[in-house]
Amino acid sequence: MPQAPKIKFNNGEEFPIFGLGTWKSKPGEVTQAVMDAIDVGYRHFDCAHVYANEKEVGAALKKKMEDGTVTRGDLYITSKLWNTYHKPDMVEPALKTTLQNLGLEYLDLYLIHWPFALKEGDELFPVDAEGKAIFSDADYVDTWKAMEQVQKKGLTKSIGVSNFNKRQLERLLANCTVPPVTNQIEVHPYLNQKKLIEFCKSKNITITAYSPLGSPDRPWAKPGDPQLLEDPKIKTIAESA
Repeated sequence: MPQAPKIKFNNGEEFPIFGLGTWKSKPGEVTQAVMDAIDVGYRHFDCAHVYANEKEVGAALKKKMEDGTVTRGDLYITSKLWNTYHKPDMVEPALKTTLQNLGLEYLDLYLIHWPFALKEGDELFPVDAEGKAIFSDADYVDTWKAMEQVQKKGLTKSIGVSNFNKRQLERLLANCTVPPVTNQIEVHPYLNQKKLIEFCKSKNITITAYSPLGSPDRPWAKPGDPQLLEDPKIKTIAESA
């Protein structure tokens, strides 16, 4: 079965250019969805602790490895460090929790999900009495140093970031030993991110695009918002392909 083409990161690791995101995958459905995706040729799966479905993704990976469809080496698994685990001493335990949930011994790629930290604790989205987010004083530069250590230990083959802007990347690059291999950001025709992409290319940081179809079911969508897949220009391109 044909596989997605691969590119090389700045550390020499290969990265499949197509992957299945698991954000908003519904409980009770994601296991089957991942198994079906493997059957049709997907090998790259993008996960995150905050998606609250890594155990179900792991169940699918386990079944497809046990039945001989794929080996661990065939798969490329990405996950992300959530904002409430940015304190350096929390990074490795958070990654190990993800590994346990996925049933894996290592990740191929681990990302800092966002460049800001939230108050540590059991709540994924801690808020005060007025409903405002409660932030932590953890610094993502310190978080990154802990990311470098989990890579050094072999818990993940590559490390990167997500949702970082140019200024944040510049600060990280000025203070890191291991540069991020990728910056995962929202990219689609309505948000082309040209300047940020050009900057990342100049630093040999690969862009990973999420929501490439505009995420039509995004929770914050408002009635009347333009829908990328209904855009006349996009439909014309699709029809001519």
